[in-house]
Amino acid sequence: MKNLINNTGVSRRKFLQVSGAGVVSVTALGGGLITPTSALAEAYSGTHTWISPRGTIEVMDDYAIWVAQEMGYFGDLGVELDMQAGPPGGTAVVQFVSVGQADMGFPAPGILGNSIENEMGLVSIFGTGYLDLFNIAFRKGEGMTDLKGLEGKTVLLGSAAWQSIADPMLRAVGVDVSKVNYVEAGFPNWTAALASGEGDACLTWEGLRALLDKNNQNFDYWMGMRGSPLPSNSQVVRRADVEDPDRKVFLQAYVKGLAMAHEFAEQNPRAAADIVFKALPATKQGFGARAGTESLMQIHRTFKGDMSQRAGWGEHDIAGFQKFFDVQKEIGLLSTDIDASNFVLNDFIADGNDFDKDKVKADAMNYALPEDLAAVDMDDIEANFYNSAIN
Repeated sequence: MKNLINNTGVSRRKFLQVSGAGVVSVTALGGGLITPTSALAEAYSGTHTWISPRGTIEVMDDYAIWVAQEMGYFGDLGVELDMQAGPPGGTAVVQFVSVGQADMGFPAPGILGNSIENEMGLVSIFGTGYLDLFNIAFRKGEGMTDLKGLEGKTVLLGSAAWQSIADPMLRAVGVDVSKVNYVEAGFPNWTAALASGEGDACLTWEGLRALLDKNNQNFDYWMGMRGSPLPSNSQVVRRADVEDPDRKVFLQAYVKGLAMAHEFAEQNPRAAADIVFKALPATKQGFGARAGTESLMQIHRTFKGDMSQRAGWGEHDIAGFQKFFDVQKEIGLLSTDIDASNFVLNDFIADGNDFDKDKVKADAMNYALPEDLAAVDMDDIEANFYNSAIN
């Protein structure tokens, strides 16, 4: 296996966009994890900053935050809500939250596990990604249902940091990851590299699948949501904020807003898509009505899972997180045992889901759709939802 070094770098534009005050150095972001410092900002004193693990927020993935803001589901939190894009790769999310440059982030479980080992003082409070969001994409006709077939093959990644996502997912389904060759093909061109004949497979995710299809990058997919036992990204904050009574009240209200927004999207995904489009016009231009709706629905299915088995929106699959951390240690991505129940908290979920579901449904169903979204054929999306799945 080729152990990659994250050399994607951070541009000054992205660095200033995310950090503002410049407390975290570019060197720290480009290298390994950092630990909390005395530079902690006073959380919720004027702006609540949420940070994405991607190099952009121009995607459908964060629909719940946009919906909650647009529909007033966050209530009067008394602060300005600010969404920022971190450098691609994911590690900056936990770094920025840990040192107070952001208040909440959305890391993958592997990144959370690394932050726990490095004692960065973070906990997850809302298990957004109940199912595994990530997929393995293959050129048409070259897919495999048993991923053990990837042993001896080359898997393309957009960032070297994504190995911390791919390795646990593959190991959890029996792959000897020491026999997988990873190549950092570059973000955002790694999928095009696969399509052009490089490598044997690549890491992708739900939501992106719709955009790739729209752009005629048509792959076969081994879907994590159908074959992986692992969860995916969750909402992470500082433990100190959970333990602070005033900030805990804020977080509880925030979690309720997220839960209401997920319910809204469940009832009317086209309305949720329109709210994202209004907030992010470039996203509408990039996706269009059909692909944008489909992208949101793909993501939402992984966020939802089987609600008959859950206490509500945002409940973590703690056993799934435990398996993730255990697999991380097994393959050498962690050196210590982690008890998931100490860092993956369902404390906010009961109150967060205690809202008027009939009102949220009415909000969603009464939402006035623009013509382009009203014309999206939802039955056709449903009928073809899993057409590219090979598992």
